[in-house]
Amino acid sequence: MFAEQISIFIENKEGRLAEVTAILRDADVNIRALSLADTTDFGVLRLIVNDNDGAESALKKEGFTVGKTQVLAVEVKDEPGGLNNILDPLWQNRVNVEYMYAFANPQHKNAIMIFRFDDPEKALELLAKRNIRVIGAEEIGNL
Repeated sequence: MFAEQISIFIENKEGRLAEVTAILRDADVNIRALSLADTTDFGVLRLIVNDNDGAESALKKEGFTVGKTQVLAVEVKDEPGGLNNILDPLWQNRVNVEYMYAFANPQHKNAIMIFRFDDPEKALELLAKRNIRVIGAEEIGNL
């Protein structure tokens, strides 16, 4: 039930992000969600894409360092307190959110959030107990 995210390590300099997106465009890879965290010298671009293997291959061919990480794509009710309904049981059970970002999908009624937890198996178990929908890798790639 996990989704796969690719992470690209890029220099924090002009045009580098455009270079990555051009490589993905040329490889016919569609970006579904992204997060960019930076420091003075480099950044980490985290992506949910429709073709992880194609993205990884194209980027590595151009000399980029690419990693893969398991994340959870969680449906969050689009209402006040929707995100808190996800976070409260995790916090109460000592599951830490390492990072999270939104998944853009205008066809979907509720929000979709991408989460990286310090204990993803426990997070998945807690979410299932509360009947919170976790979206699998195949479905997320097709949205």
